[in-house]
Amino acid sequence: MYFTGIIIAITTFLVIGIFHPIVIKTEYHTGTRFWWIFLLLGIVCIGAALFISNDIISALTGVVGASALWTIGELFEQRKRVKRGWFPMNPKRKKEYED
Repeated sequence: MYFTGIIIAITTFLVIGIFHPIVIKTEYHTGTRFWWIFLLLGIVCIGAALFISNDIISALTGVVGASALWTIGELFEQRKRVKRGWFPMNPKRKKEYED
């Protein structure tokens, strides 16, 4: 039996699950100003995945890279969710939400 697909599926699910609270916490504490860190992480991981010979590690590195890139959009969407009142607003950064 080959477990490669199952391993990649389960770890992809976990990576996406880990990035969800990262988006919430990042937006709460710093807003969207550090989106570029996720851009760099995504580019580095996707680039590294091209040079990793192990299929599982390469796939997971690519998944982390793609999730980091997806996080950029989610940070800005999270800001909209906070403005709508769906998530708590950081009282120290209240001025940033006033448009």
